[in-house]
Amino acid sequence: MPVLTRRTLLGAMLGAAATPLLGRTLRAADGGAALPAATLRALETSPYVYVSPLASGGAESTCHGEVWFAWLGGAVVIITANDRWKAKSLASGRDRARLWIGDHGPWKKLVGRNEAFRTAPSFEARARFEKDPVLLDRLISIYEKKYPDEIGRWRERFKTGFASGERVLIAYQPVGV
Repeated sequence: MPVLTRRTLLGAMLGAAATPLLGRTLRAADGGAALPAATLRALETSPYVYVSPLASGGAESTCHGEVWFAWLGGAVVIITANDRWKAKSLASGRDRARLWIGDHGPWKKLVGRNEAFRTAPSFEARARFEKDPVLLDRLISIYEKKYPDEIGRWRERFKTGFASGERVLIAYQPVGV
């Protein structure tokens, strides 16, 4: 007969507590909008999100793109150059965006041609700039695991660019789901 340890007891208790949540909508850790469990699973496993800023009336921007990301604190977090459309859009006051989760190929080959990505898990979000260097460290730590073959070329660029202001962190918080 197996010995009952504190670790196995705690694991069983946590598993029992989580069981009623499976397949339901879960709330983001920091009080953001609820996301379906399938969307949360996609955020944990996908290499990319596709981002489209939204105009004030809700129409998608003509600027789209697939990007590296991390799901941190209930938000999709990215780093980008401050002169790229994601940063420029937010700086101009367009803080709403639509995000699709998954690897569907280069965006330029999708929009207007093969829009199957639109059936992927998605959500609307509010974007905000983040200034915390600790968040950058957390993002890079996740990137090291998610993108091990590419991060070596980008790690120092991210760090020095963030320190100089040439790169910015953007967090996309789910809303209205």
